[in-house]
Amino acid sequence: MRNLSLLLICLLLQGCTQTQKGLGETVKLALLGPDDVQVSDEQVENLPYASMYLRLNDGQRIFVVLGFDENGQQKWITRDKAMVVTQHGRLVKTLGLATNLTDVSNLQQDPLGNPLHLTEGASWTRLISWTEQGQFHAAAAVSHFTRTDDEVLTLAGKRVACRVWQEEVELTADGKSWTNTFWVDTTNGQIRQSIQRPGGNAFTIETTILKPAKS
Repeated sequence: MRNLSLLLICLLLQGCTQTQKGLGETVKLALLGPDDVQVSDEQVENLPYASMYLRLNDGQRIFVVLGFDENGQQKWITRDKAMVVTQHGRLVKTLGLATNLTDVSNLQQDPLGNPLHLTEGASWTRLISWTEQGQFHAAAAVSHFTRTDDEVLTLAGKRVACRVWQEEVELTADGKSWTNTFWVDTTNGQIRQSIQRPGGNAFTIETTILKPAKS
């Protein structure tokens, strides 16, 4: 487990080396920098934390770092202390947003748990719960996966060959539906990019992993 706050405290101590000072500026950028940020490949490489770009509902792009990596889940911290939690690249919880995903059941059966062995038409059923304007909602959701054309992404200066999968999601109670898209690294199965909706009438969340968490 990596504690970002501890790193920040250490960097503020007197007697920091020039390298530490440079690292401190990078961490400051990650937490306090402007939206729609462009982080250099060197900054991504030098920061000793996993990092990604995050965009909410076609808004401005921000840069976030991994706060905690525990129990198979990655907890990404935004500069205003909101949190996005992922598991195998899938959104499983959010905190501090206008609409928040609170729980996803049956994650052990999620086809994204082994994405290099995903097959056309693979399906998955789970219960999702979320809040909208303080109101709690829950519904059963069914997904079906379809593979589209492969793509090569350029991430932090590196070309990453990806399989692209679309996930058609439908809520069984009212028939609402949407499409999630995942870019799967062909070498290790990591989800390097995604466009997802937490559920219901929620907005989209786009993620682009610049530096993956170490397994």
